[in-house]
Amino acid sequence: MIEVTKINGVKMLVNTSLIETVEETPDTMITLTSGKKLIVKESRQEVKELVRITRKDVFSNIHAEN
Repeated sequence: MIEVTKINGVKMLVNTSLIETVEETPDTMITLTSGKKLIVKESRQEVKELVRITRKDVFSNIHAEN
């Protein structure tokens, strides 16, 4: 999961497996596989980097266990 900040300043966790798209219009909008849309303060690039780091951590932990 990644932590993002909604426009109203509330922090929330998002399951990276449920992210379908991330776009800047100019606000950053995350669309989930359910169709729900989240507008967040982080840039598209920041969200991309958070997802990359999170997935890297998950996969490195899986390989470390084997």
